[in-house]
Amino acid sequence: MKLSEIAVKQIKGVGPKKAEDLEQLGIHTAQQLLEYFPFRYEDYRIRDLAQVADGEKATVEGKIYGTPSLQMYGRKKSRLTCKVVVNDVMVTAVWFNRHFIKDQLQPGETIVLNGKWDSRRQQLTVSEHEFPAKASRQGPRSGTLQPVYSVAGPISQAWMRKTIKTALERYGSYVEELLPEELLGKYKLISRKEAVAHVHRPDNFEDGRQARRRLVYEELFLFQLKMQAYRALNRGRTDGVAHALDMEAIRSFIRSLPFELTDSQKKVLAEIFRDLKEPYSMNRLLQGDVGSGKTAVAAVSLFAVVKAGKQGALMVPTEILAEQHKRSLEEMFAPFGIQVALLTGSLREKARRETLASLQMGLTDLVIGTHALIQEDVVFRSLGLVITDEQHRFGVNQRGILRSKGLNPDVLTMTATPIPRTLAITAFGDMDVSTLTELPKGRKPIKTYSVSHDMLPRVLGFIRKEVSQGRQAYVICPLIEESDKLDVQNAIDVHTQLAQHFPDLKIGLLHGRLTNMEKDEVMQQFKDNDVQVLVSTTVVEVGVDVPNATLMIVYDAVRFGLSQLHQLRGRVGRGAHQSYCILLADPKNEVSKERMKVMTETNDGFEIARRDLELRGPGDFFGTKQSGLPDFKLADLMSDYEILEKAREDAAALVQEPDFWTAARYLPLRDYLQQQQVFRAGRFD
Repeated sequence: MKLSEIAVKQIKGVGPKKAEDLEQLGIHTAQQLLEYFPFRYEDYRIRDLAQVADGEKATVEGKIYGTPSLQMYGRKKSRLTCKVVVNDVMVTAVWFNRHFIKDQLQPGETIVLNGKWDSRRQQLTVSEHEFPAKASRQGPRSGTLQPVYSVAGPISQAWMRKTIKTALERYGSYVEELLPEELLGKYKLISRKEAVAHVHRPDNFEDGRQARRRLVYEELFLFQLKMQAYRALNRGRTDGVAHALDMEAIRSFIRSLPFELTDSQKKVLAEIFRDLKEPYSMNRLLQGDVGSGKTAVAAVSLFAVVKAGKQGALMVPTEILAEQHKRSLEEMFAPFGIQVALLTGSLREKARRETLASLQMGLTDLVIGTHALIQEDVVFRSLGLVITDEQHRFGVNQRGILRSKGLNPDVLTMTATPIPRTLAITAFGDMDVSTLTELPKGRKPIKTYSVSHDMLPRVLGFIRKEVSQGRQAYVICPLIEESDKLDVQNAIDVHTQLAQHFPDLKIGLLHGRLTNMEKDEVMQQFKDNDVQVLVSTTVVEVGVDVPNATLMIVYDAVRFGLSQLHQLRGRVGRGAHQSYCILLADPKNEVSKERMKVMTETNDGFEIARRDLELRGPGDFFGTKQSGLPDFKLADLMSDYEILEKAREDAAALVQEPDFWTAARYLPLRDYLQQQQVFRAGRFD
């Protein structure tokens, strides 16, 4: 019988009620219980007080001296103190709200104490205690490392420890090996059976370390195996589109652009063209810093596919961005006879019907839109390439729906949020990753300053100086209007204040409550320099392109994350003039201070993303549910990144081995892939 087939209620001590409690933790089988790993250990090994640092938690053993003293504070609060001789040193042991143990503290009895040591007062604040002579049926804790589990509700640490110990004794021998011998030998990993036993009940820290090392590698390897198998099987398919690219037409289009492509853009396009020519479906992530020229790469790619006789689709997160892309791409493609359409939620019914009919008949070559593109009634005649911009804003399922509208079209996903390599190879392990590493020629690095709100008069003077030279400024606020709950600036008030301060300038206002027509009108006025200062919320965060804007002011900058601040800063510095970003901030804590420091020290989006990951953690970086990032049991993407890279290399190499899909020694891994629904009998589901 397999562990996965043994219901948790078959374990001794797990009745119907406890089985229900375990199910709340996602534990239904013996396998899930044994794979419910501790997140840390309590160290109950007895130590010499002379080696314990002030403020450190430690376990010591001594003899009770004298009678304990109890002080009550109200009905429920109490402070119990007792003198204990530890290593010939008189120590005061203190228990809070444990008045009921007073009678247990008998002079002369040996006691083991675990708690926080105050060397100045010679005092130990006790969190747990134990009388070795009366050790519980589970055996004494003193001298051991005890696992600490994530428990909730009626399940206590003691019950979980006892139940997992029982399950290990009864079913520990059922644990099956998953990894092939060559990988165990390569990294000197202990067996899975040993690892599961030692991670729950380590005899020492080294046992626990080796168990965790083995299980972390396995966890990361299995995830990467799923990604690499998916990728390998995709590459083996021949039901995609092998585009017959007209390279002469593509070169002619590139020559028509009003700028020269960077070496980095040329390299990325070569990678994309190589995929487009193959019969498998491209699945590529294009990442690059703000202003690195991803849109130009997208335009050339779409042009190539349309000239090869297929249709293209570009999905973006906001209507403002969709409309901007439509205008710029129409301008680029007009001399080449390419028909571009827009499909957004605010399109009028008649215009929408005409656009849908044109797409279905193949009269429209390229459509740009928002989520409206993935609605059921959107049908293409021959969709060849799907590009999603700002891909972290779309769920995996949303991207998949658009892909399903063509006959396995090629897919390019783009992000202006640079993703640290650690995260990219995890969340996007099934993709090929292309990176734009340089900015277009003539761009000057943006100078960034963090100043307190007291400096606002000087900041206003700087706005005046830039505008007097013909430039323009953004002013960003975290809220649209005043809030009773948050003491931060809002766009409506700031717009009023600036209009009064600069009566001779046109001050625009942009926020999410305006209609799309109103937003368009304001943005067009700003692009035409009819508006010199644009007060806005983060509506302008992504993609809006006004080369004449050289100044970005962010009110209450501590309200924004690092990546968001970097995105906002990227709205300036898009022309030939020197640009500036001023962060108005009064940071109150260390994390906020660090964010402001990072922003002023570097313009490198990848470095900012790395620091953001450190400060926020991978789950918050762009939303676990949106990214498809797994929730690992033991692995930590920051501290285990070297293991992650090795696991990816090993998984990629393994799925390329000719006998991986047939050899008996790889059967456990193939079973795992089938459970994960990656394939069935070497095919996709």
